[in-house]
Amino acid sequence: MSDTGNSGKNTMWGGRFAAGPAAIMEDINASIGFDQKLYAQDIAGSKAHADMLAATGVITDADRDAIHGGLDQIKGEIEHGHFTFSRALEDIHMNIESRLREVIGEPAGRLHTGRSRNDQVTTDTKLYTRDAIDGIDRALADLQRALAEKALEHAALPMPGFTHLQSAQPVTFGHHLMAYVEMIGRDRGRFADARKRLNESPLGAAALAGTSFPIDREMTAQALGFDRPTANSLDSVSDRDYALETLAAASILSMHLSRFAEEIVIWCSAQFQFITLSDALTTGSSIMPQKKNPDAAELVRAKIGRVLGAFTAMLTVMKGLPMAYAKDMQEDKEPLFDALATLELTIAATTGMVRDMVPNAKALKKAAGAGYATATDLADWLVRVLGLPFREAHHVTGTLVGMAAKRGTDLHRLPLADMQTVEPRITEDVFSVLSVDKSIRSRTSYGGTAPKNVRQQARRWLKKLG
Repeated sequence: MSDTGNSGKNTMWGGRFAAGPAAIMEDINASIGFDQKLYAQDIAGSKAHADMLAATGVITDADRDAIHGGLDQIKGEIEHGHFTFSRALEDIHMNIESRLREVIGEPAGRLHTGRSRNDQVTTDTKLYTRDAIDGIDRALADLQRALAEKALEHAALPMPGFTHLQSAQPVTFGHHLMAYVEMIGRDRGRFADARKRLNESPLGAAALAGTSFPIDREMTAQALGFDRPTANSLDSVSDRDYALETLAAASILSMHLSRFAEEIVIWCSAQFQFITLSDALTTGSSIMPQKKNPDAAELVRAKIGRVLGAFTAMLTVMKGLPMAYAKDMQEDKEPLFDALATLELTIAATTGMVRDMVPNAKALKKAAGAGYATATDLADWLVRVLGLPFREAHHVTGTLVGMAAKRGTDLHRLPLADMQTVEPRITEDVFSVLSVDKSIRSRTSYGGTAPKNVRQQARRWLKKLG
């Protein structure tokens, strides 16, 4: 996919090569097997380029019209499955150009004036990546909407909040889901940043040095929806930062989806029973008839391997390349395409699981109070009501937890008289903070788990998401 290489049987190369390539060269050099995904972007770029060439007088209006008509025909052939892709022609650019020559004849040869495959391929890939980012953003907004709707529905449903996967403090199911809304919001911001930086047009940078033809790069940039043309022709054809940034954002997003998927797997287990998923998003066992496996969640959890692998592969390809274009850069597309397709699937699967899941209120409420989860509320009460320094309150609370554990009971079931043997000033009022529901309602600080906070945040996001 560059203006360097050996392709003797490919007449598009002209007279430089007298002999055809070895079979192994064709095998390693051809990219048409995967870069045919770029056909729509390649045709859009060529049409914009032809318009600009006509506007600047480099080609005639008649040539431009012929090129447009031929490209429209080729696009239709590809979309209807009537186009024959040739490995001998290496890539999507040469396949389309060769077919254009068959369709319209001589004017096709003028289309490549003032550009190179080097700027053509990066233009196409930028357009493809930009389209993918826009699709990812829409899908993530839908996932956020599903999470916020479920959070609003269950804003007051208690569940255990964990640290180290040990019961820490009670929170609500809605609050937990809203944490992922915030995380995905940051993911959308990273993709938006990547899109903003990639939105400069390399078209017209040519092979590496620009061109002597009087082209108008501002015109083609505007026609293709770019903010501006790239400012340095060398950087234009050797830059793959846009792919790396997109893959970096994709890797972080995949990590977030994997964390949520892991929680779904845990929540579905017989040991937790926090949620149920329908038959539509689970599978059975070939030997154990009782099994209902959360395979969709497990596969989402695993997919980060592909996405992170794509990012690592791309970094490795680029790390040692001098200016400007090198054939190594052909290796950018397969990992990029695979990662973007993987994201599309995992986001859709995650959104489906969010909408499908039904929380088990009884199990969640029971677990929310386990493990002396209101111990921090007791310590806070000792500070707030009795004026104990927090470290002393922490010590008193730990002693009371130990007492309850030794007796095999909960904190709120310890007799007041027994509590007073540890701290005589404790009063009956202490029991007002030891229930799960009261603990949750008390967490009213901004960002806290109080149900009214959760409702406010869920509604804020739903309004923002539209």
